[in-house]
Amino acid sequence: MGEVCECTRAPEARYQTNSTTRTPGWYDSAAMSHSYANNHLHIVYSTKNRENLISSEFEPRLYSFVAEVAREQGIPLIAAGGMPNHSHLLILLPATKSLADAINALKANSSRFMGQQGIEFEWQRGYGAFAVSASHVDQVKAYIRNQKEHHKKRTFEEEFVAMLKKAGVDYDPKYVFG
Repeated sequence: MGEVCECTRAPEARYQTNSTTRTPGWYDSAAMSHSYANNHLHIVYSTKNRENLISSEFEPRLYSFVAEVAREQGIPLIAAGGMPNHSHLLILLPATKSLADAINALKANSSRFMGQQGIEFEWQRGYGAFAVSASHVDQVKAYIRNQKEHHKKRTFEEEFVAMLKKAGVDYDPKYVFG
C-alpha cells in the first residue's frame, strides 16, 4: 500500500524525541506561542436598497465615526470612502476578530450614528470582503479615494459584480443585490 497520512498516525509518531530535544509536529500547541496575521481586506457594502443616503455633508462625519469605531474595536482602518449609496473600507483584520463580527460592529454603529443625525438610515444586510495582498494596499487606497471618478464610468452594481468576478467569487445574479 502507499504511505500513511501523517494525520492518521498515533500522536507519539508525529514528533521525534530524544533525551534532550524535541522536534515539534504539526499539532504541537507549544510550537507557536503567538498568532500572526496580515489580513488586509477591502470591504464593500451598500445602503439598504442602494438608496443615496450618504450626503456629501455627512460623508466626512460618517467616515470619521467609522474610524473611531474601528479604533475602539482594535481594527486598523487604512482607508474609508464611498458614494452616496455605498461604502468601501480597507482594514487590517486582527487575528483575534472574525470578519463577520468586525463588519457587524462597523455597520451597526455607523447606522446608529446616522440615525442620531436625523437620517432614516440602514445598511444592506450583506457585504463583499476581498483579500488584498500587502503589495496592493496602496492601489486599493487610491481606488477608495477616487470613488467619484470610478463612478463616472460605472454604477455601484457594475462595480460590485466586477469585484466578485475578479476575486473568483461564485454568485447568483438573482441574489447579489437582494
